[in-house]
Amino acid sequence: MKKVLTTMVAVLMLGTTVACSKDSGTKENESAAPAASGDTTTVTAPKKVELKIFLGGLDRFREQFDKYFTQFAAKELKDKNIQVTFNSEYPGSDTAPQILKTRLATGDVPDIFSLHAVNEIPAFYKAGYLTDLSSQPLAGKITDAIKPFVSVDNKVVAVPMESLLWGYLYNKQIFKDNGLTPPTTLTEMKAVVQKLNDKKITPFILSYKEAWIPQLFLPLTIGGLVNSTHKDFVTNMNADKGSFAEVKEMFDIIDLVNANGTELPFDKGNDDGSADFATGKAAMWIQGTWNADAILKINDKFEFGVAPLPINDDPKSTMVNASVSTSLAVAAEGKNKEVSQDLLNYILDDQDSNDLYQSLKFNPVSKNHTYQAYPWVEEATTYANKGLSYQDPVIPQAVKDESGKALQSYYDKKMSKEDVIKALDKTWKDANAVNK
Repeated sequence: MKKVLTTMVAVLMLGTTVACSKDSGTKENESAAPAASGDTTTVTAPKKVELKIFLGGLDRFREQFDKYFTQFAAKELKDKNIQVTFNSEYPGSDTAPQILKTRLATGDVPDIFSLHAVNEIPAFYKAGYLTDLSSQPLAGKITDAIKPFVSVDNKVVAVPMESLLWGYLYNKQIFKDNGLTPPTTLTEMKAVVQKLNDKKITPFILSYKEAWIPQLFLPLTIGGLVNSTHKDFVTNMNADKGSFAEVKEMFDIIDLVNANGTELPFDKGNDDGSADFATGKAAMWIQGTWNADAILKINDKFEFGVAPLPINDDPKSTMVNASVSTSLAVAAEGKNKEVSQDLLNYILDDQDSNDLYQSLKFNPVSKNHTYQAYPWVEEATTYANKGLSYQDPVIPQAVKDESGKALQSYYDKKMSKEDVIKALDKTWKDANAVNK
């Protein structure tokens, strides 16, 4: 899926004019005399650069990014006399990670690529794929709370796009009409589900066509458990000493959702889920706020809230996930590093980036962002202010990918809980071996 955006340039030759009007008596294409003797000023033809940009999982934002890239091209031409064109790819979330790794390993390197800040930056940095951006103006603009997510060894190596506080989404109107408030325990969630069922309202959107969506259960359940009752789980898994059997209770909320969701989940992808949620097909969706733009495009009057997902009956385990997901990096082996860095600096431009991030419905990440936070951000922040938040757990990307496929099969009754546990344990051990 490639789209080339080309900025056409007219080269103006100063000091020489071409008279093209036959009425003036000058022959067509005949050069007129210089306006002033001795004027030999000329304009240097612009340098041409094509940037290869790989934006995995961001196809829903293609319009916003392409528009912004066009603005950058005009700026780069004006400021540096460089004519920039773009070869942009927007592969889906399910396939993007593997495609990108293959490209980087085989030398087919994009100039700029997206990656998950928490899950992928450490491994990509260790592999030597990332350019140090610490000396760039953008590094000083990233807010202090966000900068650690895009840094390794005190080096800024990416520009944050999506700064998140997320859990699950709920339909505020349905909750209000039925006297419901977001539950703080699993037992309370069961009561909410029962009341919705009694009112003939489907509790949850299920959209499992794309594996990355059921995968969202993994960071939400493990994140809550690791930061409350199973604090050593990730450490033990990284040392080949743990097992998902220790956190088997993660299936309790998964089973509750699966048993009380919309029909035909394998026919529904992210876009379909956004449309169903925005039109009131169900009261809740295990999904992040990154879908705000897609939801509001369907129904701009829709009001949704964000709440932490209960995973057991310990209210302290019910927390929102604080993370930076999509980030943009410059490839260490990229052919156009100077222009690539110019583009990432423009991503955090003091003025224009406000419109970009606001159009994407992303949270502010720059000290110079002045737009007002969205209502769902303010709601999620209330949990963080109470200490009910955790940093997105660092889980190998291979494990997250496997969890999505395994939970699809689990819903379809092709895998048991024990099968899922074995698959995730093996994948984590294999990832450990690769990353040693």
